[in-house]
Amino acid sequence: MRDLVQSIDLGVSHQRGGVTRPKAWLQNEVVRVGLAELLCTYVMMAFGLGSVAQVVTGRGAFGEYISINLGFGLGVALGVHVGGQVSGAHMNAAVSFTMCAYGRLAWKMLPLYIFAQLLGSFLAAGTIYAVYYEAIYDYCGGNLTVTGVKATAGIFATYPAPYLTLLAGFIDQVFGTAMLLLCLTALSDQRNKPAAAGSEPVAVGLLVLLIGISLGSNSGYAINPTRDIAPRVFTAIAGWGTDVFRAGNGWWWVPLVAPPIGGVLGAGIYKVFVEMHHRPFSEHDEAPVEEETAPLGKKENICANECV
Repeated sequence: MRDLVQSIDLGVSHQRGGVTRPKAWLQNEVVRVGLAELLCTYVMMAFGLGSVAQVVTGRGAFGEYISINLGFGLGVALGVHVGGQVSGAHMNAAVSFTMCAYGRLAWKMLPLYIFAQLLGSFLAAGTIYAVYYEAIYDYCGGNLTVTGVKATAGIFATYPAPYLTLLAGFIDQVFGTAMLLLCLTALSDQRNKPAAAGSEPVAVGLLVLLIGISLGSNSGYAINPTRDIAPRVFTAIAGWGTDVFRAGNGWWWVPLVAPPIGGVLGAGIYKVFVEMHHRPFSEHDEAPVEEETAPLGKKENICANECV
């Protein structure tokens, strides 16, 4: 892979021909992408988990379910601002996997993205646990439980509603992630009606907010393997124990397996129904914009061309 040097606006500036130019501290593209993906995932998860912690420990006095939807939606929007131009700000292994499946990200980059997302989510869970440590213990009386009236494990990972079967929950996660990737693919389609340049973070944040409002009650709309498993592992270590893997009839594997399937399905549906049928451009048509505008396509230029 070629090292790209024109990206990080940090470090000591130097003179060339009378023009001051920034010096890139990190010239290795893999390191830059990994750090950006880690940080944007951390930002998204810190705001999202923080909103859940505030609602739960506040007993409804400091927000309701819509507060959690807003927390994750705005967290995603800020995450796109943090890493969008560097890593594409996937913040979701289902997004990364889908991009690989459709040739928009090199498969050899997938482990890097997943590791960065896992680490960012784990660190965010630890941060929120530290920030809300006293509030959590005051709320539950020091008894860290996964289920029950005073359960607090749901602050960090998702759990199904009591009525939900594993099959219904699996379908729920497949459908929710399919809608996410279908809409992300549309937002990045330059031949259709993509998000306007500069508005991508808001558009993606509103999409996550919409999914939470409409598809969140069954199981907390994880729609993201790394968002769920990393905080779940943290809670197992921090005192909730192995019940975090036994609860919900062993629910833990559903947010791991279903979202990648849903992501590939949703993006594929958009391609089959819309993208494959765009009319070819003629000499009199306006040329398409070369740069992808939504996070789903941010890495096409870097990874499709540099990493394959």
